[in-house]
Amino acid sequence: MHFSFVDLFRKPSARHWHVIAAVCFSGMLAVELFGLQMLSITEFQLADHYLRRHASQQKPDPDIVVVDIDDPSMVAMQEIAGLWSWPREIHADLLEGLLTFAPRAIVFDMTFSVPDAKRPLSDARLSDALKTSSIVYLPAVRVAESSKTAAAALPELAKAFDMSQPGRAGTHATLELPHAIDRSAWRLGLINSLKDTDGLLRRSPLQTEVGGWKLPSMPARIARDLGVALPDGKEFLMRWARADDLHRHYSYGRLYRILTEQRMALGETERRQFDAEFAPLFHNKIIVIGASATSAFDHHLTPMGENIPGVDILATAIDNLKNRQSVRIVPAALPFGFGVVMIVGLAWAFATRKNPVLIGSLFGLTSAASLALADAAIAHNLLLPLATPLAFASGWFLAAAIGGYVRERRQREQAVSLFGRFLNPNVVRQIVDQGETVESLSGRTSQISVLFSDIRGFTSLSESRSPQEVVTLLNRYFDRQVDVVFRHGGTLDKFIGDCIMAFWGAPVDDPAHAEHAVAAALEMQEVLLAFKKELANEAASVPDFEVGIGVHSGPAVVGFIGAQKKLDYTAIGDTVNLASRIEGLTKGVARLLVSEETMRACSASAAIEFVPHGAFAVKGRAAEVTLYEPIRKPS
Repeated sequence: MHFSFVDLFRKPSARHWHVIAAVCFSGMLAVELFGLQMLSITEFQLADHYLRRHASQQKPDPDIVVVDIDDPSMVAMQEIAGLWSWPREIHADLLEGLLTFAPRAIVFDMTFSVPDAKRPLSDARLSDALKTSSIVYLPAVRVAESSKTAAAALPELAKAFDMSQPGRAGTHATLELPHAIDRSAWRLGLINSLKDTDGLLRRSPLQTEVGGWKLPSMPARIARDLGVALPDGKEFLMRWARADDLHRHYSYGRLYRILTEQRMALGETERRQFDAEFAPLFHNKIIVIGASATSAFDHHLTPMGENIPGVDILATAIDNLKNRQSVRIVPAALPFGFGVVMIVGLAWAFATRKNPVLIGSLFGLTSAASLALADAAIAHNLLLPLATPLAFASGWFLAAAIGGYVRERRQREQAVSLFGRFLNPNVVRQIVDQGETVESLSGRTSQISVLFSDIRGFTSLSESRSPQEVVTLLNRYFDRQVDVVFRHGGTLDKFIGDCIMAFWGAPVDDPAHAEHAVAAALEMQEVLLAFKKELANEAASVPDFEVGIGVHSGPAVVGFIGAQKKLDYTAIGDTVNLASRIEGLTKGVARLLVSEETMRACSASAAIEFVPHGAFAVKGRAAEVTLYEPIRKPS
């Protein structure tokens, strides 16, 4: 079938609805992808599945380690520092010990926002330790403006955040800052987390813009200071290792005792030897200091599971940026284009009436292949958000399938209604099951056998009986003869007054159409005799009731012909005209006559013999027509 989208706009048909629906679905897809993004969580949930599948390939960077204030540390440090929170000088002691091994960076994942009023010297001690190094970073947190935290002037924090690009003068932001530490020791980065509406922490910020000031996140600050190029945008999707395959952890309590009590108890020579052996653990490493202890209440829900400590999330974010392992989400234009191609492809398939099972199979295979491609893309740190276009394409497929089913059902009902007037119900079901329609059955040239059966003496019958009696009589007769036509697989064309026209070989192909037509004609004779006998038993006078039957076989144009408001399934052509002429020649010759073409088409039948009746001149034909009378052979 030739088809183009230009045809869709030229032909008023169901194809128009496919085009309109495809445009509507594409428009809704654009609104979703470029605006509403109501399915973004679905996209992320699918990405979670991909990330979990590839988590075993994501190995933690050995140059990033975590000093963890875990539950054993809380217990071990009670003798030294008491209950949490500890004096800041404790952190100063640990910091000085770690700086001995020349790490690359030390990152605190704990806020020092409230000065210790009872132990100001303790805070001062930590400030002094921080001033001795330029590789130690402190966290800041942006909080809601409704909080009691005082707003900070961002121009005054430009150096602490290392914001080289200035914003508007006088801009303020509500930030939780390390006020317990001297400002001269501040090297800050934001540690705000980004949680989606389902509560999962999947993304990490790169920067937060306020009044033109770009406040870097802690991972972005570390990566930038290490000379690593940052990805574009304001955030990135994190790539995760398995939950049981974290960065190397050192217990804060145990490490504190080793670096302070044990190390300080050694002599100078032993201490140098100790430092040489201990240095590889922290030399040139990025050290993240934070708490995983239950009482720290710093646990989050991530794609890798529940209760993931914040310190491990921070370490993962730094790892992602340092090793360029952050997942980049492709622009919305790509999934939009993919979705439009899918929707247009489905529209074309349904508009051209392709097999729905084939359409569904190809759609399923395409969907599975695209999801497999998205899964493979994650291994290359690329997220293809295909759930949304597939959802819209699936919605279009479902709508088109339901629409096709409704349309098909309506066409079947139409076919049953139309063909039920002409055909045996079993033949009607066969036609409907083949998916034939009014259009597909119109304008065919078929080899058929046409039968005309006319009542003789109908005029005298009409004169001797009332109109009601005549109609009742004809209806009784026609009921019996139509049953014969249907029983032999014929198509009832029409009633022409007291004449019946039927044919065989269409709409269902019938190689034995001539034999079936002759068999029906013979039975029609028998039914006539039985009917006349029935009438004789009912009334004192039997009407002069006789018929003539003519059959001819040949090519004819068959189809629905007529006006849009009234169509008839009929046959036209010379074959039909000759069959009618043959019926007219039966008077005075035989009740049933068939042409030589019909006789030859039935020659294979052993149940019927044909008695020749000679050649006859037929109006409108130059050559005479040889006619035969079929007779059943004695059994």
